[in-house]
Amino acid sequence: MIDMINMLSENSQVSAWRVTEKAIRSYELFFVHKQLETVRATDTVDTSVPVYVDHDGKRGDSTFSVYRSMSEADIAARIDSAVRRARLVFNEPYELPAGGELDVDLPSNMREEDARQLGCRIADAVFAADQMAGGSINACEIFLYQDTLHVRNSRGVDKTQRVCRVMIEAIPTFTTAQQSVELYEDYRFTDFDPAAVTAEITARMREVRDRSRAIKPQTPMTVDVALRPMEIRELMCCLAEDADYANVYRHGNLHKIGDDLQAGGAGDKLTFSLVSVLPGCDKSARFDADGCALRDTCILDRGVAANYYGASRYGQYLGIQEPSGDLPFCVSAEPGTLQRDVMNEAPYLECVSMSGLQVDLYNDYIGGEIRLAYLHEGDMVTPVTGITMSARLSEVLSSLRLSTRVVREGAYQGPDRLLMRGVQVL
Repeated sequence: MIDMINMLSENSQVSAWRVTEKAIRSYELFFVHKQLETVRATDTVDTSVPVYVDHDGKRGDSTFSVYRSMSEADIAARIDSAVRRARLVFNEPYELPAGGELDVDLPSNMREEDARQLGCRIADAVFAADQMAGGSINACEIFLYQDTLHVRNSRGVDKTQRVCRVMIEAIPTFTTAQQSVELYEDYRFTDFDPAAVTAEITARMREVRDRSRAIKPQTPMTVDVALRPMEIRELMCCLAEDADYANVYRHGNLHKIGDDLQAGGAGDKLTFSLVSVLPGCDKSARFDADGCALRDTCILDRGVAANYYGASRYGQYLGIQEPSGDLPFCVSAEPGTLQRDVMNEAPYLECVSMSGLQVDLYNDYIGGEIRLAYLHEGDMVTPVTGITMSARLSEVLSSLRLSTRVVREGAYQGPDRLLMRGVQVL
């Protein structure tokens, strides 16, 4: 095997280097209805090598890829080419993360499972939900992954982390004499619970049935709108992006530490953090692509901007002594005070499926297209579709309510509902 590490270390023109290897082993099953059509297994390794060159009081960098077919001469030529390109880059000086060895398996109950047997068990759990008259799972794809990330650099970092994860893509469908309606389901986990998988797909089956029966309500109307975990996380991720070191360094952030995003409001105060490891979350990690150890970071504390976060390079530019690392968007939020029976006292719209929550901090906007929602009016619940919502983000933040019930779904842990007051629906 070619000793690329030694080649990099002995090259006098290279000031620093990093080698990142991402290995993915997969076992994939493709179903049409309940019929298994294709099984595929893959084993890939992607190796990228950023080379850093200090020159003229600046630091330049350039990255090249390494393939198994490459010879020692090929790699040497790539290194020399990367050095030349790096001399054309004039970044402010910074250091790579230093020291630290780690070899860790992220939590999962699937690590010792045989991929073929596990795939069959997951498929059984998915299709156990296909029990609804008029409904079916039109297509289903199951992906079992074993990921290994190995990062080494010229300052002594040598870290490896492994994760077992599953992604299920399914198309629940409901068909009547008049029409056929579909929804897309993307479900991810690192711990396999057959009952949880069946319950998730069953919920989507009910929703696609309800979408086929949904009506367009009389609009425009002004109504309270409840967001579910996926959209709550999207909102918090948008707020977190404003606090990224790189955004702050480039003066692209709207809010500074100490700013109160919920000033003067009478709603629940929003507290959430970005965390490195969240049970069951496939985004969990112990270190980032630079090999920097990840540190959980509180972004908002009772509505007040509490911390910035981000990659080591930009943390150094801002004078941060211990950068958080480039945290994944695993969100952990504190619950609020809203009880479900209180939420039912007034009419409200519960978002079930959206084309994507749209949040624009600079234009003070939150909204999006709603493909399916439930209009709650006392004891009457009506599925509705074909509508959009729009509100001022500042008004939403100042008056929002958070449920007392905490759930953990994917990359989110926190209140299961966020209630926005007085939203315009068209």
